Amino acid sequence: MKKILAFTFLALVSLQSSFASNQPVNTDPPSIVGVASANENFTTLVAAVKAADLAKTLDVDGPFTVFAPVNTAFDKLPEGTVATLLKPENKSMLASILTYHVVKGEFKAADVIAAIKKNKGSFTIPTIQGGQLVASIVDGKVVLKDEKGGMSTIIITDVAASNGVIHAIDTVVMPK
Repeated sequence: MKKILAFTFLALVSLQSSFASNQPVNTDPPSIVGVASANENFTTLVAAVKAADLAKTLDVDGPFTVFAPVNTAFDKLPEGTVATLLKPENKSMLASILTYHVVKGEFKAADVIAAIKKNKGSFTIPTIQGGQLVASIVDGKVVLKDEKGGMSTIIITDVAASNGVIHAIDTVVMPK
C-alpha cells in the first residue's frame, strides 16, 4: 500500500508540474535514487548513498535490484555505527556495505521466489560489491542471509524505478 501511495504521489506531482508548465506528462518512475529520495523511510539510506558518492552510480541505466534498508534497519546497528560510517575517512567501507545491497539485473519478487524454489529452498545472489547473499523463504517471507550470518526480511517488494527495482528490507546486510 505504501509503495502505491508513494508512486501515486510522485505521479500526481509530475502531472501537476506538467500542467503548470504545459509540458507532456511523464509517468515513468524516477531512478532508484529518485524513488528512495522521495520516500521518508529511506532518508538514512539516501544520506549514506550521498556520503559514499554512489548517487551517480545508482542513477545509470542499470538495471539493478536494490535490497534497500529502511531507516529502522539502520537503527538496529550498534549505536554510533551510522555516524562513523558517514565520516569521509570511512567512505570506502560505506561504499562496500552499500554496494553489497545491489544486484546487477532486475529481479522482481516473483523471480526471486521462483529461483529459491528452483534451487531447492535457497538461492545465492551475487552482489555488485563482489559478495553474496542467500535468499530463502522462512514462514512465508523471503529472507536474505548475509556473509556474516545475519538475516534480513524483505518487507516491501517490487518498487519500480526507471533503472531497476527496489525491495525494502528490515535489517542492514553486511559483507565479510
